Amino acid sequence: MKDKIKYNANGYVLGNLWGGGIGGYRSEPLEAKTKEDLLKQAKKKLKDGSLDSGMGFDGLLGAKLLIEKVTTKTIGGRDFVHREHENEYIGNLTEEQLDFLEEL
Repeated sequence: MKDKIKYNANGYVLGNLWGGGIGGYRSEPLEAKTKEDLLKQAKKKLKDGSLDSGMGFDGLLGAKLLIEKVTTKTIGGRDFVHREHENEYIGNLTEEQLDFLEEL
């Protein structure tokens, strides 16, 4: 029987605040059938400013995403689920900005 695989992502975006400085906020949750599609979706949302789940930054700089690979295998009519996690960073982030995202 073929495994069912999907990818989910949640995390934090880093953006320019309207009054100056930078800040972080939750990212929009994402889901896709492949990791490549998930990252493509995330990068598009980062570029158009919609990855920030409503915070309303002046502009987004990057994001730290926790990507979850969910594999479901059906054996004897029962579903068994395996989950793997990894962090992925998108955007052009400096070391200082990466450190900021690590604290969130």
